[in-house]
Amino acid sequence: MLDIYTRLGTHCHDEVYTTVTLTYEQRERGRLKLTGENGEEIRVFLERGKPLLVGEYLRSECAKTIRVEGAVEEVAHASCDDWVAFSKACYHLGNRHTKVQVGDRWLRIKADHVLEEMLHLLGLVVTHETAVFNPESGAYSHGHHNH
Repeated sequence: MLDIYTRLGTHCHDEVYTTVTLTYEQRERGRLKLTGENGEEIRVFLERGKPLLVGEYLRSECAKTIRVEGAVEEVAHASCDDWVAFSKACYHLGNRHTKVQVGDRWLRIKADHVLEEMLHLLGLVVTHETAVFNPESGAYSHGHHNH
């Protein structure tokens, strides 16, 4: 069993011992019990409040490197050609503290019929798909700064 206490970031040239594939909900947790791609059990003990990133590397206590992959999951995909409508959609989702993955006039959220209806009423086309959900980390994700 591997115990993980150390994050290495997204750039690492070490040999990868195994990979774990996690949903966004799993990547948000600081404490996890997982099974690596190679079948070995892995326990993760990291600080809370800082989600794991897709492509991030972790180091076990015995110096083995583990790569984090994103799991494909059900998401709502919304898009439009109108920048004003798209901006309003992003504003309203942010105002509700919704986790959002943002692209070029498209966004992804976890499936939610109330939010999907709101997006539709704002003029976006909403569909469902399976994809890796990788939302924005948020304006304050790097800690609080006094200015």
